[in-house]
Amino acid sequence: MAQFFEIHPQNPQKRLIQQAVKIIDQGGLIVYPTDSSYALGCHIGDKNAMERIQRLRKLDNKHHFTLVCSDLSEIGTYAKVDNSSYRLMKTLTPGPYTFLLKATSEVPRRLMHPKRKTIGVRVPDNIITHSILDELGQPIMSSTLISAGEKDALDDAEEIRDKYQHAVDLVIDGGSCGVEPTTVINLIDGNPEVLRFGKGNAEFLDY
Repeated sequence: MAQFFEIHPQNPQKRLIQQAVKIIDQGGLIVYPTDSSYALGCHIGDKNAMERIQRLRKLDNKHHFTLVCSDLSEIGTYAKVDNSSYRLMKTLTPGPYTFLLKATSEVPRRLMHPKRKTIGVRVPDNIITHSILDELGQPIMSSTLISAGEKDALDDAEEIRDKYQHAVDLVIDGGSCGVEPTTVINLIDGNPEVLRFGKGNAEFLDY
């Protein structure tokens, strides 16, 4: 049975943040709010938790997991970023964007695309997320919470708890955060290409 924390979206309770991080550190799977939608999150090094996400969302091994990072410097540890990509990312973070980049050796191989060795990274604009990241001290391995066969994420934490209370270890109620996924930008070769139009505006990119 999943625990349920109501965390203030502007002033997160430190005690609850610490408990959430403890659950992550112990191999738990959490549902937490971001700036685009609710997401599934777990420890970057936990294979079992990753496999739980795959089963819950019915994902194959070609699915790109996302590393949710605290800032651009942390992204640089896990992804190869050239100067032009860095400048673009700096203007768009924090925000509802996921960037696809070549992974560094710091990323567990099971998280990369099996052939391309790429990884998705993002820096969301959400206070609860950043409070968790600050306490955790490393990225959250993450995937948007979209039920298998559905197009939109759920936005009501109590509804999420009712549906997934036996599939996850913690649901964080951080209020409404929307159902639109992030805009995904491919930066693998340094030339921005939008792979998915989502919440983040990408009209400024010249095609």
